[in-house]
Order: sequence, then structure tokens, then C-alpha cells
Amino acid sequence: QVQLVESGGGLVQAGGSLRLSCATNGGISILHHMAWYRQAPGKPRESVAIITGNGNTNYADSVKGRFTISMDNAKYTVSLEMNSLNVEDTAVYYCNARITSWGKDRIYWGQGTQVTVSS
Repeated sequence: QVQLVESGGGLVQAGGSLRLSCATNGGISILHHMAWYRQAPGKPRESVAIITGNGNTNYADSVKGRFTISMDNAKYTVSLEMNSLNVEDTAVYYCNARITSWGKDRIYWGQGTQVTVSS
């Protein structure tokens, strides 16, 4: 069973930076994409950034130029470097991945990590 484990959340002042990481526990045949989503209180979950297995990236307009997603293909880990954080970035951040494992193609989610930006 593939699992995604996030780390790196926390409390930071506006204008500061944080780095989130998401590790997998193996058993992966094909890593189609890894991504970060976030959900703020009272709001729907939204896509933040995605990186495909061949390295193509896409970002939400609200984070372009501030966040950078990267992936270590050898270790099947993904990171999100977040700079110039503002209070609107406060949310629970979830790692997401589409993985083929043991012949099954599925979407996986991590448990989430809280990011709080104070003014």
C-alpha cells in the first residue's frame, strides 16, 4: 500500500518562507504526477502546484512566482518551496500523487500538514 507522508509545515510570519516535503514508501511502478493541494477553513480544497513524472510543472495563479515545486524521481519525493508567504496562504497542505503500483493506477493523498502565516 503506497503512503504519502508530508512534513515541514508550521507557523511563519508574513513575508517568510517554508519548505514542505512529501515522501512515499515505495512500491511504485509509475509515478504519473505529484502535486500539492491546500484547504483553508471554510473553503474547498484547491490545487497549488503539480509536477509530472517528466518534470512539467503548473501553478495556481495565486502562488506563481512565489512557490516552487520539485521532485526527486529517484526517491519519489516532492517538495514545495514557499516564499513571500502571506496570510492568505494559511491552510492545510496536502500531498497528492497519481501512482501505478502493483498494476493499479490510483490517486493517493497524504494526511495534510498545517501552514499558518501570521500578519
